[in-house]
Amino acid sequence: MTLHHEFMLNDEEMALLPTGDDVRFYREHGWYLSNRLFSDEEIDEVGESIDRFYAGYRDRNLPRKPPAVAYWEPEHGDVQRHNDYIHYENATVRRILCKPLMGAVAARLMESSEARIWSSTLIYKPARGDESTNVVPWHIDLHHWQVCTSENLVTAFIPMHDCLEEHGTIRVIDGSRRWKDLPSEEDDDETQHFANRRPDTLERSLARNAEYNNAELRKISIEIDKGRVSFHHCRTYHGSGPNVSGESRRVVTVRFQDRDNEYREFRRPSGEKVVYSHDDLVRRTADNRPDYSDPDYCPVVWRESLPPHVVDRPSAAALGSAGGAEGAKGERRISRP
Repeated sequence: MTLHHEFMLNDEEMALLPTGDDVRFYREHGWYLSNRLFSDEEIDEVGESIDRFYAGYRDRNLPRKPPAVAYWEPEHGDVQRHNDYIHYENATVRRILCKPLMGAVAARLMESSEARIWSSTLIYKPARGDESTNVVPWHIDLHHWQVCTSENLVTAFIPMHDCLEEHGTIRVIDGSRRWKDLPSEEDDDETQHFANRRPDTLERSLARNAEYNNAELRKISIEIDKGRVSFHHCRTYHGSGPNVSGESRRVVTVRFQDRDNEYREFRRPSGEKVVYSHDDLVRRTADNRPDYSDPDYCPVVWRESLPPHVVDRPSAAALGSAGGAEGAKGERRISRP
C-alpha cells in the first residue's frame, strides 16, 4: 500500500476503517454506521467553534454567495438552519471533521484511491416538535448533483451529541441505492434541492420508485453515539423526522467525491443548464469547466493506493444491526452497542 505522508494513519486509526464485510454491506444496503472516529474532546471543540460561527465569527468568508446556496442568517428566525460551505468558513470543522481518517473511511466505501470534499453543511434543528422545517422529506442527493460524472459520492452525517430517534436522526430506505429510477413527474424538477420541492411530490416519488423496483420500503432510523458517523450513498433515499427531544439537534454533513468525479454539463427538460453552487466559486479547468478538484473548496483529504486486503474483524454494520430495535411506526431503529 502506497501512502502519501500527509495522509498517514496510525495503527489505532487503521483499525477503525471499514472491513471488507462493511464495504460489502454498504454496497448492498447503501449506508454504514462507523466505529468511533472522534473523541469527545474533538466533537466538543467543533461544537464550540459552531457556537462562535452562530455568533458571527468566520475564519474566512465565502467570496460571494451563489444563488442556490443554503445560508441561514439570524433574521430567518428559529427554524431549521442550513449553512453550506462550513468546511470553508470554519477552520475547526475543516481540521477535525475532514481529517485523513474521515477521508480514508469515505475512500474505502467509495472503493476509490482518493477522497475529496464535495460539499458540507452545518445543520441545526431547534427544539420545537411543531416546527415544519424540522422534517426533511425523503430524497436522493444525486438528484441535485447531476453535474457530477460520478454516481459514487458519499455523505457523512456527524452529530455533535448522541443523536437519537427523538432528535430527528437520519433515516434511510435500506437497499434503495440499488434501485433504478423512474423518470420524474412532469411538474417535478429533481435537480432542485429537496427544500425547493413539494414534500408530497417527494413522498410520491419514493412510493413510485419502490413499486417500480418491486421493493419493500424498509425505513431505518440510525441512532448515532457521539463520535460515530453515519455514511450513506448518494443514491440512497434518506430524510429525518421532527426534533421532539427538548434540546437542539446539531449536525455537520460532509460529502465526499471519489477520484474520478468531474463536472459535466446537465440540462433540465426545458433545456436550461443546471448550475451547482460550486460552479460560481471554483477555479476553471483548461477547457473552461468548473474544476471539482479546486483545493480551496474541494480539497483532497485522503489519497492512497488501495490495499490488497482489509483487517478481518467484526464489521461495524454487523454490530449496528445487532443493536437494532423496532422504532416508532414500524421503522427499524439501529444503534451501536
